[in-house]
Amino acid sequence: MVDKGLILLVEDEPEIAQILDAYLVRDGFRTVRAADGETALTHHSVLSPDLVLLDVRIPRLDGFEVLARIRRESNTPTIMVTALAEDLDRLAGLRLGADDYVVKPFNPQEVVARVNAVLRRTRNGAGATVLRFENVEVDLDAHAAFVETTGKRQSLPLTLSEFRILAHMIRRPTHAFERADILDACLPDSDALARTVDTHVANLRRKLEDLGACGFFSAVRGVGYRFVEPR
Repeated sequence: MVDKGLILLVEDEPEIAQILDAYLVRDGFRTVRAADGETALTHHSVLSPDLVLLDVRIPRLDGFEVLARIRRESNTPTIMVTALAEDLDRLAGLRLGADDYVVKPFNPQEVVARVNAVLRRTRNGAGATVLRFENVEVDLDAHAAFVETTGKRQSLPLTLSEFRILAHMIRRPTHAFERADILDACLPDSDALARTVDTHVANLRRKLEDLGACGFFSAVRGVGYRFVEPR
């Protein structure tokens, strides 16, 4: 199945979270859950999700505050979920920049359709389906990666796990990612140990070097890896 991206699902009602999670995964998304606002902000900062599905009424920072803080540092597409009409009025008044709204009770299939629609709209508008850093390019729609050397564009043969790791880390190229964070973001359904990341990263580095792209995926002692050293 094609990897459609990582969804941060912020919902404090376990049953609702489980249902939405199942429908999103079935549609090809990866998911990470948070049951409160502080955990949601931590996941957002560390994992850089493609979209946030954010319930308004959550503990330890409500959805309004979480969205406001997200907007201070990024334009991550966000869909707000609420059971109260006054929440919609408040969101409109605050102009926090939510991309869409879903009112409870809802049909999970409708929520997934909204997620797909928002991602299509925001990706097309921002051109975010293609990620580039120096001579490395990741095409999210085509699920393909390329390296350009001496004027020649070559396809980078990657496994699904390698592609996910490359796409995740190239978004924040100088950020130091912990192994566990890479595992959570890129291999959420795997029972693999964090050290499995070492194997995937070593393979990625070798494949890039084989095509003449050197200096990527450097180790950060005591932490994990970054895509490239700060320059």
